[in-house]
Amino acid sequence: MKRIGILTAGGDTPALNATIAGAVERANQLRIEVIGLIKGYSGLLNPEVPHVHLNPLFQSIPELDAARGGTILGASRDYVSADDRETIERVVSRLNRLGVEGLICIGGDGTLNGMQAICESLPTVLAPKTIDNDLGLNYADEPSEFSRVPDEQSPKGYRYTKAEERRFELEEMVNFATPGYATSVFVAAQNVQRIRTTAESHRRIAVIEVMGRDCGMIALGTAFGQPDMILVPEVPVDPEAVVTRVLEILDCQKHAVICVSEGIKDAQGHNFGAVRTVKDPAGNIQYSGAAEAVKQILVEQIGDAFFTRKRRNESADAAIFCRKIGHTQRGGRPIRFDRFQASQLGGEAVDLLVEGRHNYVATLQYRDGGFVHEGIDASRLRDRWGVIHARPLSRSFYDEARFRPSAKGVAYLQAIFSDALGSEDLEAQRPIFDSGNLIRPYDSVNFHISKRIRRLCPDAG
Repeated sequence: MKRIGILTAGGDTPALNATIAGAVERANQLRIEVIGLIKGYSGLLNPEVPHVHLNPLFQSIPELDAARGGTILGASRDYVSADDRETIERVVSRLNRLGVEGLICIGGDGTLNGMQAICESLPTVLAPKTIDNDLGLNYADEPSEFSRVPDEQSPKGYRYTKAEERRFELEEMVNFATPGYATSVFVAAQNVQRIRTTAESHRRIAVIEVMGRDCGMIALGTAFGQPDMILVPEVPVDPEAVVTRVLEILDCQKHAVICVSEGIKDAQGHNFGAVRTVKDPAGNIQYSGAAEAVKQILVEQIGDAFFTRKRRNESADAAIFCRKIGHTQRGGRPIRFDRFQASQLGGEAVDLLVEGRHNYVATLQYRDGGFVHEGIDASRLRDRWGVIHARPLSRSFYDEARFRPSAKGVAYLQAIFSDALGSEDLEAQRPIFDSGNLIRPYDSVNFHISKRIRRLCPDAG
């Protein structure tokens, strides 16, 4: 293999450039050219296929920095449908004209499904990324636990249900953690600590909402920031239990900090907050209002009198505030764990292509107290109908009575974060107060990459 392509798809994460850098470094060792495809699958749908040569003369271009968050290639949420054979043929033809013999897609489950459409015509592999940490399995036989149940409310006429999970060891997990997750938890935990000081100073209740869609992994990780309670989508919210615990905390420390995942659900499995009627381009339902929904329960059940009687605030509504950490969780410089593991998985993806293991996923596995990188057939992630389900947070990781990580959840988090930060991560904070920042405009990598972009003549594409 002499030339491969690489693209980033779906939402951005802090570790995308690190994955690209790892792939390019491994390709340099093997004397393979790497073509970076601009704007993910969207670039493939463009007849001109805008692209960048990432390693001319087998040297990485200077714009490619593993410590830079996001992706120098750009990303989009466009995907190639497996049913659109005409489009697939055009895409493969364009890649052939570029001399690309294999393709690395960096992304999550949506990217993997888009990759499936191409891999039947061109060697293709996935290097995983997602801050949600929901790409993988808790154990190898987990896909067999899904069933289809008739549902007239669903556009497809059915929905998926999952059997109760079995007991498993951490070493059984398939793709232990995805690049981007560690940095997201780092940012979220810091935000919890910062918001705590306001809640503590003013004797208020803070309800903090984090990302994760239907997976509670990020929320679980915020335990490093020491919130008083954590609510996750995998365990239905019991309003009475939540209120009882909040009152216990208030009695002890006069304030409370609650971290909620955006996808938390009620006892009937309905999304706790409001669900917008629109979806993002990847088809994911956009959630909003989980924190506000929790606040409303507290306002109604605790009542104004509790706060006015103790002279802590003029009303329950004023005493309880919500904060969404939002996109800060997916941006900025990746911490050491993400930089290193992402680069290793990028290199593993190159090896998978060279070794002829196509339609494979480069994964991070936990073995004997350490991490190894290995490829798995993407079909192992699919259920009997060919669907890839988001990996749920195992309920064995969560203590439902204490609203905190269980002993097993603590062990899982320790495996990732015990050495996740490096001294360079702390030193990287210093330049923020560089006086030059006050007078120099931001120097965007997009400007420099744009000078390297080349395009195919669209006439033949």
